[in-house]
Amino acid sequence: MKDITTGNTNQKTNMAEKTAATNHLTTRRLVLIAMFTAITCILAPFSIPIPVSPVPISLTNLVLLISIYVLGWKDATVSYIIYLLLGAAGLPVFSGFAGGLAKIAGPTGGYLLGFIFMTILAGIFVERFAKKQVLIVTGMILATAIAYIFGTAWLAFQMEIPFTAALSIGVLPYIPGDTAKIVLAVLTGPVLKSRLKNIR
Repeated sequence: MKDITTGNTNQKTNMAEKTAATNHLTTRRLVLIAMFTAITCILAPFSIPIPVSPVPISLTNLVLLISIYVLGWKDATVSYIIYLLLGAAGLPVFSGFAGGLAKIAGPTGGYLLGFIFMTILAGIFVERFAKKQVLIVTGMILATAIAYIFGTAWLAFQMEIPFTAALSIGVLPYIPGDTAKIVLAVLTGPVLKSRLKNIR
């Protein structure tokens, strides 16, 4: 009888420990999602307008590329969607400290929506090819290209110009900067992930 009682006690202890661990992971995930949403809200409004395009240089895609290392593509996508909803609700979290649905419906709205698909695809590459930097960089380039396609198509529609013309003003000026952002994300993402992993 003593052994049975002890066994039941140990089983209950193990279950309690598993429940506590599950709750901890859930809380940690929520905190990290909220943290990256806040970081996006803080950094995204700081943009640099350029005279040749209505699309400003933004740090939004850099934050997203780094977030997929720490959060994984699913939680990173959730974090970004929360950011979009906050902006759509009117908070000044978009580039140039703008907010509201008009920003999403405006010339740069396609890029904002395209970043959702960029986050998903780049995140899948990061998770699937964790130790293969060449494939990760390739995935980020492809993911960025998808965001470009969405953004350029919407820009062309909004400005009533040909797709090629929209490409020249909405993509070509940003290729060097976005290349640098990919390199920076690949270098800093794993380091940040490792450091945050040790935080309890």
